[in-house]
Amino acid sequence: MKLIEANTDLKQLNALALAYMGDSVLDMYVRYYLIAKGTVRPHRLHVEATKYVSAKSQAFIMGELLEQEFLSEEEINIFKRGRNAKSGSIPKNTDLNTYRYSTGFEAVLGYHYFQGNQTRLDEIMKKAVDVVETRST
Repeated sequence: MKLIEANTDLKQLNALALAYMGDSVLDMYVRYYLIAKGTVRPHRLHVEATKYVSAKSQAFIMGELLEQEFLSEEEINIFKRGRNAKSGSIPKNTDLNTYRYSTGFEAVLGYHYFQGNQTRLDEIMKKAVDVVETRST
């Protein structure tokens, strides 16, 4: 799914660029998961997807991953880079801490995507889905 090879050192990418990519990666995984599960009506897809992709959900997932020591030291460092990155604005429907944790989570996803770590990306997303599903029941 890459049209060209990167002409920059992806390990040195700005944390917000990692999060930007990670946001899309998360969205793609969640959309695939919901459709594969049988959710096909557009409004229902949107409502269900929000349970996974909202800043609050992402921050909750990240908190669980950290608490369960699911992440490697390298992933925690990427998370911290994303969490501590200074962005120009914060969405109006969330607080600063929630936004920062969600940005850190997205940075981890973007990092793995750029590194081609598909297996680890799958593991993290399976765990994220489990966290959300467990929370919802």
